[in-house]
Amino acid sequence: MNAAVERRRAPALDVAVVGGGMVGAAAALALAKAGFAVALLEARPPRPWSAADEVDLRVVGLAPSSIALLDGMGVWTPIRDARSSPYAHMHVWDGESGAAIDFDAADEGRDLLGHIVENDLVQWTLWQALELAGVRRLCPAEVRGYEAREDRVVLELADGERLSARLLVAADGAASPLRGMAGIATRGRDYAQRAVVAHVATARPQQATAWQRFLPTGPLALLPLADGRSSVVWSLPEDEAQRVLALDDAAFRDALGLASDFRLGRITATTKRTAFPLRLQLAERYQAERFVLLGDAAHAVHPLAGQGVNLGLRDVAELRDVLVAARDAGRDFAAAHVLRRYARRRQSADTLDARGFDALARIYAWQSPPLVAARGLGVRLLDRLAPLKRRIAAHAAGL
Repeated sequence: MNAAVERRRAPALDVAVVGGGMVGAAAALALAKAGFAVALLEARPPRPWSAADEVDLRVVGLAPSSIALLDGMGVWTPIRDARSSPYAHMHVWDGESGAAIDFDAADEGRDLLGHIVENDLVQWTLWQALELAGVRRLCPAEVRGYEAREDRVVLELADGERLSARLLVAADGAASPLRGMAGIATRGRDYAQRAVVAHVATARPQQATAWQRFLPTGPLALLPLADGRSSVVWSLPEDEAQRVLALDDAAFRDALGLASDFRLGRITATTKRTAFPLRLQLAERYQAERFVLLGDAAHAVHPLAGQGVNLGLRDVAELRDVLVAARDAGRDFAAAHVLRRYARRRQSADTLDARGFDALARIYAWQSPPLVAARGLGVRLLDRLAPLKRRIAAHAAGL
């Protein structure tokens, strides 16, 4: 088909979303619910989730802003009722100075700080909802290249199919091939760490509390699961992570008990362990012609604050709102000035958060006694400053 004929026809879609993880699937669903014609392209279908299966090792702490987005799309209730763990408290303490800070939902006038939910459950629930919302799911699908034209983007797929849309959304992960095709560079640093994850049973109950201890080697989190166990996210230098992964179960339980200061008593049982690498990575820009980035394709952050997916879902909400406002005003919702509005707002917010998490990681790596003492003093002061604590908690909640 020649280009002149193709230009006379409207693009087949309003939006093509590439990447069917939690953030990409949420973007496709949010835009479809807002009345856009959407296709989602994904290389592999998600693993079907079943309550009979073992709890997924990868979990996310969904903040109130993320829950509100999912609830507005009609998917939060089935996620919550399937298997989730609400938590109302967070206790954070310094392994060197002993200084601690506590966050309590009641102090913020809320019932909960968030919910711990399996990644697979969120993704599977979204995937099922896409079909009901009229999203065209192309899976398996691989984008080999794309061309931005005056009124559309034309995607070239590995199977030879061509797909046109007014806007291309790249949600294809931290290694995003589409980001590279768009010529968008990244900056950041490798933490030379891995996060070791497992689920453990403990002698003491987790008390609907998220526990986090900052150690010189990296933060250790114990997050409450629906079945009474805790999800472990233990950030360690590469060599130490490999050593911990190689321990037998008894030795791992002992090492984890020591690292957690036995805050939940002895570790009585553990699942298998796995690990994933940690790095800070920020895209230098979030947009190109008829093209935007969101989620990990735009920003990968340290898991110490558990905000990675929440930042991605805030990208989704912002993109939806910006596109809807432009469309309802009769403007081209994929025009450069519209996409700049999304990019400017989210890049600023994401960069501020990512740099804040990075600063925390650096501060808690201090081992010099005077610096440790100063850090401890700062934490103790913060714990007494209720207005500042409320602002921090509200920001983490996305409120």
